[in-house]
Amino acid sequence: MKQNKKIALTGGIGSGKSAALGILRAHGYAAFSCDEIYRGLCEEPLFTAGLASLFPFAVKNGKLDRTALANAVFSDEEARKKLNAYTHPRIMERLFSLMEPYPLSFAEVPLLFEEGYGAAFDEIIVLMRDKAARIEALKGRSGLSEQEIAARMESQFGYDAIPEGCHILQNDGSLADLEAKLVALLRDFTESA
Repeated sequence: MKQNKKIALTGGIGSGKSAALGILRAHGYAAFSCDEIYRGLCEEPLFTAGLASLFPFAVKNGKLDRTALANAVFSDEEARKKLNAYTHPRIMERLFSLMEPYPLSFAEVPLLFEEGYGAAFDEIIVLMRDKAARIEALKGRSGLSEQEIAARMESQFGYDAIPEGCHILQNDGSLADLEAKLVALLRDFTESA
């Protein structure tokens, strides 16, 4: 196997990326989440100070108000670009340093295609799920309104035009179905290595 093989896991909001990441961890793989890294960075004063200089309304007493920031950036494309330009390079730098020690590691990268990070990974798994199922999953766990969910979906890559060479994983059944599909794909990765 190639030394330090890095595999990205991506898909639209509500496609099951976190569930897939949990399955990978349960099977003993090194698996990291850009969302978790972002949450950790938001606890670091230097990172939060940078956000405060860009979005003063979203940082109070050194603490980031993630809801206020999200509401602002999902309704304003320029603000979203400004946020992504600040956060994504820092998140990816931290991610790659966490992945480096492992011969094989996985990363949940929500905006992989949107931010142009696809080439940084050896393989890409794209989770696909019916839009109605994605909306239902999000309503159940996020507390977002259908309008807020629609705005987030609209801001993401159109998964109807996935780049060649990606592994498509249809998440259209139970968690056990997803696990079976993921395990079969992992077997392909390890056997072809």
